[in-house]
Amino acid sequence: MRVARTIGVIGLCCGMGFGCAAGRDDTAETYVVRPQDTLYGIAWRHDLDYRDLARWNNIGTDYRISVGQVLTLRPAGAAPASAAPRVSAPRPVPSPTVPAPAAGTAQWVWPTEHASAPRPVPGGGILLLGQLGQPIRAASSGRVVYVGSGIRGYGNLIIIKHGDNLLSAYAHARELSVREGDDVSGGQVIAQMGAGAHQIAALYFEIRRNGKPVDPLPFLPVSR
Repeated sequence: MRVARTIGVIGLCCGMGFGCAAGRDDTAETYVVRPQDTLYGIAWRHDLDYRDLARWNNIGTDYRISVGQVLTLRPAGAAPASAAPRVSAPRPVPSPTVPAPAAGTAQWVWPTEHASAPRPVPGGGILLLGQLGQPIRAASSGRVVYVGSGIRGYGNLIIIKHGDNLLSAYAHARELSVREGDDVSGGQVIAQMGAGAHQIAALYFEIRRNGKPVDPLPFLPVSR
């Protein structure tokens, strides 16, 4: 009974304190660049594809931005976003007969050991429970494009770019061992597991395609 109750509390915490939609402002039309911001981080904060954000603001392929720069968050002529509360769409349930999504030639691995089944989190990611300090690994090869704690609700966050349209994120980490611009291989240790807002040792893991969260489970090997 105690285990079941603990899992139930953890499920509640998933919706309240682990990443997801925390800190997003869907009604904002512009954003002023602050110290430590990156284009990837800003795009992540607002559920945008970094390539779209660069195009709308005439930013080159180096994706360089400067403090104080005002970025528009939607294409010219787009209607303002509604101020109505955001309602997360139900998380899709992967079918065991559907093959993993095409992701180039990249091989994917679990980003950390997990003693229980991954717990879905509203917004598209999964929560992997573990022990404080256990290794967090890059789920696939790529380049680190964000390292920091400037996105509210994610704690220490690492974002890795895989090809042109895939990003993976690792939230509530500690003892970060990579920096922006580092190339990493799948399975490489990039940090240690930390704790979220409710002091639960866990990794919040998310994959986004073209700026939008997708179900990460079809990318990962079948758990044994």
